[in-house]
Amino acid sequence: MEILKGVTIINMALNLPGPAAAQRLGRMGAEVIKVEPPGGDPMQIYYADWYRDMAAGHTVVTLDLKTQDGKQRFFELLATADVLISATRPAAMRRLGLDHDTIQQMFPQLCQVMIVGYPPPRENEAGHDLTYQASMGLIDPPQMPRTLLSDMAGSEMTVSAVLALLLNRERTGAGGHEMLALSDAVSAFTEPLKYGSTIPGASLGGGIPEYNIYKTTDGWVAVAALEPHFKKRLEETLKISAPDDYRAAFLSYSSLYWQKWGQELDLPVEIVR
Repeated sequence: MEILKGVTIINMALNLPGPAAAQRLGRMGAEVIKVEPPGGDPMQIYYADWYRDMAAGHTVVTLDLKTQDGKQRFFELLATADVLISATRPAAMRRLGLDHDTIQQMFPQLCQVMIVGYPPPRENEAGHDLTYQASMGLIDPPQMPRTLLSDMAGSEMTVSAVLALLLNRERTGAGGHEMLALSDAVSAFTEPLKYGSTIPGASLGGGIPEYNIYKTTDGWVAVAALEPHFKKRLEETLKISAPDDYRAAFLSYSSLYWQKWGQELDLPVEIVR
């Protein structure tokens, strides 16, 4: 459903959170214009395919915002836009004369979402997904994170912020701005850790047999028979109850066998890929 048809979004954010959010908003029907500096988006260098996917269907405009001509062209774009997404640190935006207060005065109906690393007073500190995850206790050295959780959480929160600002403008007639910290975005995903549910040995951290991972003849499967009726059906069918019983049972067949077995019995069993 193209719920944002007729909405124009200017995305001047580079790398991941902003472009990923713009991609989602574009899929909702918005017209997206991406403003890139003369050097382009670093994402195009690191992961060209991903960059192309996120920018698909968007208009890419190269502007040097350090020049008067580039800034004037940028203002012309903003004059016809509904939303501005940025991910440049506030101090740098202020030096360019593009801080949110200045922009809001010039374009009072514009909705601005500013992606930063940390909330005030740390909004001008440098950071990336790795440091945000590190600050929230989500890294297990020496392993690196398996996904860019802070960035992807931030992109989803950016989408939510855009929709909320547009709804508020519809009600009040005025634009507005919201600063979104990626460290805050990932913080919401640490709630399971905060309450101890996923720490090693906890109920969702390997402490109960019905919610665990098991070795098979050719790999591993994830078993999530958390609800009592799932657990009862699983244990009665396999005639098991203790953790050692679970391990022995799943070690007897292949991962694909168990996945199909789970589908047939309506049990949550999935191959660990």
